[in-house]
Amino acid sequence: MSTNQELKSDALMEQMKQHLASDAGKQLTKKINLVYQINIAPKNIGFNEVVYTVDLKKGEVTKGPYEGGKPDATFSFKDDDFVKVALGKMNPQIAFMRGAMKIKGSLSAAQKFTPDIFPKPSKM
Repeated sequence: MSTNQELKSDALMEQMKQHLASDAGKQLTKKINLVYQINIAPKNIGFNEVVYTVDLKKGEVTKGPYEGGKPDATFSFKDDDFVKVALGKMNPQIAFMRGAMKIKGSLSAAQKFTPDIFPKPSKM
């Protein structure tokens, strides 16, 4: 079984990287100033997860677990659900209540994790 499947989330994380490098992204970093770890599973939370660190202190997105200690909050999603939350199609609170999103760490930090931190998909 290959764990190198393409996740829809990979493209979103790539956009996020570019977004954080922009002026809007830099303002976001100043405002939030937290580190999130995001575990994205192709099918079932907890299995074959791809781990991303979204560092909103430095304004970086990297693949792999956070190296600088403990992230402020860690989220686990299925790929499809992460995309829905990031694009604002699913409310993070509803995702959490339905078990589509699991959270570890600081709940106050987790509450700052909203679709607003993601770049809006460009409409052609």
